[in-house]
Formats: sequence, C-alpha cells, structure tokens
Amino acid sequence: MTDETIQSADPEFDSAAFLKTLTSRPGVYRMLDSDGIAIYVGKAKNLKKRVTSYFRKTGLTSKTKVMVAQIASIETTVTHTENEALILENNLIKELLPRYNILLRDDKSYPYLFISADPFPRLSIHRGAKRRKGKYFGPYPSAGAVRESLNLLQKLFPVRQCDDTYYKNRSRPCLQHQIKRCTAPCVGLISQQDYQLDVQHTMMFLEGKNQQVMEDLTQKMEQASAKLDFEQAAVIRDKVVSLRRIQEKQYVSSEHGDLDVLAVLVRDGLAIVEVCFIRGGRSLGTKSYFPKGSAGSSPEALLAAFIPQYYLGKDVPTEILLSHPIEDMDLLQAVLKSESKHRVQLRCPQRGTSVRWMKMAMTNAEISLGQRLSSRANLLQRFEMLQDALGLDEMPKRLECFDISHTSGEKTVASCVVFGLEGAIKSDYRKFNIEGITGGDDYAAMNQALMRRFTRLQKGEGKRPDLLLIDGGKGQISEAKKVMAELQLDIDILGIAKGPERRPGEESLFLVGREDEVILPPDSPALHLLQQVRDEAHRFAITGHRQRRAKARKTSVLENIQGLGPKRRQKLLQQFGGLQEVQRAGVEDLARVEGISNALAQKVYDVFRGEK
Repeated sequence: MTDETIQSADPEFDSAAFLKTLTSRPGVYRMLDSDGIAIYVGKAKNLKKRVTSYFRKTGLTSKTKVMVAQIASIETTVTHTENEALILENNLIKELLPRYNILLRDDKSYPYLFISADPFPRLSIHRGAKRRKGKYFGPYPSAGAVRESLNLLQKLFPVRQCDDTYYKNRSRPCLQHQIKRCTAPCVGLISQQDYQLDVQHTMMFLEGKNQQVMEDLTQKMEQASAKLDFEQAAVIRDKVVSLRRIQEKQYVSSEHGDLDVLAVLVRDGLAIVEVCFIRGGRSLGTKSYFPKGSAGSSPEALLAAFIPQYYLGKDVPTEILLSHPIEDMDLLQAVLKSESKHRVQLRCPQRGTSVRWMKMAMTNAEISLGQRLSSRANLLQRFEMLQDALGLDEMPKRLECFDISHTSGEKTVASCVVFGLEGAIKSDYRKFNIEGITGGDDYAAMNQALMRRFTRLQKGEGKRPDLLLIDGGKGQISEAKKVMAELQLDIDILGIAKGPERRPGEESLFLVGREDEVILPPDSPALHLLQQVRDEAHRFAITGHRQRRAKARKTSVLENIQGLGPKRRQKLLQQFGGLQEVQRAGVEDLARVEGISNALAQKVYDVFRGEK
C-alpha cells in the first residue's frame, strides 16, 4: 500500500490540474476542507475515474454539489487491490468520522451468552473481547434479548447463572434451587455427569438443534420409566412439553442456520437499516440503525455503505439477506470471507422462508422509522426549522393539510389531516365526500372541502390551525384564499407543489403574502415535515376515495330509485337476466314487468342515462 498526497496551493481547489495527476489504480481518496478536516472518504477501483465523476457539470445530487464546493484538497492512498481499498475505507471512516459519509450512530459492542469451561459451567451474559475459555453464542441485539434467553433457559435446563465468588462460598442451596431454577452443584446435589448433560442440552438449544434435544430428552424419559423412576420421568416430560410449546411459540422453521437480514427504508428525509438476527433458524430480535448523512441517498447506497462498516472486525454469519441489490456484491463477499475465515453469501431473497424473514425485518423497519419520525424531539426541531424557513412570527403548533383524490372524477373525496408537536392527531382527521361538482374539478373540490371545514370552525366546532397546508400549486391556493376571505379568517396558507419530475426534494412552496416561491434543500428538516404531512394527507384521501368507490360499486344503482323496492328490483333483474340488460331496455320494455308502472319505468330509464 502506498500513499500519494496531493494538495492545492491556491485558496480555491484546482480540480482540473489535480485530476491530471491521478492514477488509475485502486485506492482510497480523502476530501479535505480548508481546515484540513476530512469531509468525505471513499474507495475506488479506478481512482482517476471515480474522483473525476465528482467534478462533472451535470448529474450530481444537491448533497454532492454542496460537498464538492467545500473541497480544499484531496488525499489519495493507492492500494494493491480493491479489497484492500474497501478495508482501508472502512477503517478511515470509523477513525475520521467525515460528515458527508453515511455513518453508524451506534458503535457499542453486542452482548453474547457465554458458557464457561469450568467443571460445573456457568451460563452468563458477556460483552467485550472474548478472552475467557468457554463457548460464546450470539451476538444478541440487546441486553434485554439476552436476559430473556437466560430466563427461558433457566426454566428448561437449570444451569447455574451465579458468579464464581458466590458459587464457591455456598454452604447450603440458594433460592434458585428452591424454585427449581438450579440443581445446586455448589453443595453437591447433582453429579458432574448429570450437570454436564444440562449444559450440553443448553448448548444444543442455543445452536438451534431443538429437535435433537427433544429426541434426547424423550429417550431419557423412556429410560426413567423403564426403571420405574416415574418422578424423574415426569420431570423430563415437563421439560419436553415446555420445550415443544416454546418452539411452537417462538421458533420459526427455516432451512437456514445463522443469518442476518438487512432491511432499508428511506422516508421523509430519514433512513433506517433494520438488522434482524437469525441464529439456528430462530429469530433473536432486531436492532435499528439511523445512518447520518443519509438524506437523498438511495437504499442501495445505504446498504453498500452500511455493510463494510458494520461487519468488518465483527463476527459475520454465513448468510446475509438484503432488501435491495447493491453494487460490488462479489467484492464485499470476498472481503467478508477473507476477514471472517469462512464463506459468506450476500443475496436478495426471492422465495420461501427467506422472504418471510425479509417481510418481518421490513415490518420492524416501518414501525421503528414511524416512531422516529413521530418522536416529540424530532418533530419539535422540524417545527422550529419550518418557522425559520418560512419567516413566520411564531412557531406553528398545529398544521392542517388538505388533499383531493378521485378516479377520473368518480367519487371524489377530500382529506384533512392534522399534525401537532406530538405528531399526527388522528382523532381530528376528517374526510369530505364531494358532491355537486364537475367530475375531476380539483379546484371546486378543494373549495367545497375548505368551506365545509372552516364554516364549522366559525360555528365553534374544532380547533383553529396555525398553518393551512394545501397539496397543490397556485390554483388550489387561490381557492383557499377565496374561502378564507369569504369566512373572514386570517390563517397562514402554504401550498406545496411537486417539481417538474415529481421527485421528493424538488417541491416548491408558495406562502400566501410572499411574492417569491420558497425552495428548501432536499435535506431540510422543515421540508421533511411538510413532506410527511403532505404524504399522510395523500394516503388518507386515497383510502377514503377507495372505500367510497368500493361501496358505490357494491351498491346497485337500482337501490337509489324511489319507489323501486327490493321485490320490484328482483323482478326486473330476473326478467332481464341482469343489470346490464335492464340498462339496455327501453321504457316500454321495463313497463311490461309486473309492478312497474310507466312512470317508474321512465325513472329507471332516466337513471341509466344520467337524467333526473
């Protein structure tokens, strides 16, 4: 590995001159600011091509443009192979913590279950370096998961969990023996051979060999019965029953042994990587990571950055399931294999148990990200930054957002969602079924929904919003202004319009009373708040529209005709063989049906032709 450090002599970085000096060999590059602080570390198979890509005129993200503008110098380290570059990049990111890299927030060591190598081994929780002799099981996602496993194992296989000092100074059995959680090896109430059998079953259980444990216990139970030792047989029977119930409740059958499942989700400016731990075909729980610097990053890029930082220098399972495909998958597999000294496979699940694991991980990611987005501290910061971004006199504490949903003008529904400092206030959500407008007229639908909502406010119903958010551009904002003027209400109105390509982060904001539009950067927490509220209004509107449309399609139009009761409807359908033929029939044909007068036949005919 060799170093090549090139720095610009001028105050402004001369990228053209620098790029001419770059090598095409693999290596790592470090971008430094004017204070000499690393702001980004990256690896490259070809340093010249990779670094040159940062200085092209088009195709850069907003985040990359901001980063490039701060570059005062670039340092490179040439490596022999791309594998070396990946490992070096990981080490430098952890050491330098550059602010534009995607960084892990949690760097704590993970807890393990440890069985010591003593004559009467102890089962305990362990963190840190594995220096003691014995067997380690894990890692577990949290200390709580380890304690839960310890409690479960104590009920099944009473292996001691007391520390050695306490164990060596006992003269009589402790409370754990009295409640049948320990066999009291400290005072010689169990032989070493019998105790080792419990230890062996504990290890088999932790390795996922549940069926083997049950077969072994069943055999011991039969042997005890044959010797007429029915008391011992009953004890073993209870263990088998408990083990089978636990397996039914907690174990998920799997063709795999040890694996991790990585699920990535990006929403409203936040990203999460959910890691699900599977050991011996059994889920040991999940852990959530919220990478820094993830705004605008794709799930694929997040995974590619997460994997080396997370796994290099740690125990790696034989298989890692990914929610999204990533570049350099073969390279990562080779590096992880080299570091862990065993085969490692990275793949996206397609079928079978693996897909179920991934669904579970994605569900956990959804829940964790939702909790993070709705956390009070996070929301308070976003509300404060929204006040600054819009230049409002006071911080808005209650937002109401309106959206319209329909299918080709059919069954239009307007939604109103409410957000406060505590998050979504779902008890104040409202849906408005829009009637009496031309199908597809979103402006008229917005006017009607706002008029109905704020007329009720004038009557003392509901709470007044601090900021009215309209999903749409100047047309929808104009309707909101009309309603506020007519009802003589003074409420700040903000329109949020999607960009030309309708991509998140490119929205334009229109605040009534301000001439110029407001453009916030894609990583702005204020914009993320508006996106979150807007998306929730959109979801609520679509749900309401689909429910209304489904209800309408389950209901026959004949049910809405006055004078046409159930028996007459049934006669019509029977005579014509279905609704479609009733629709095609003329007035005279309809009137021939028993119980259908000419006047009623005319009503039926008019309904199908849109006449009243």
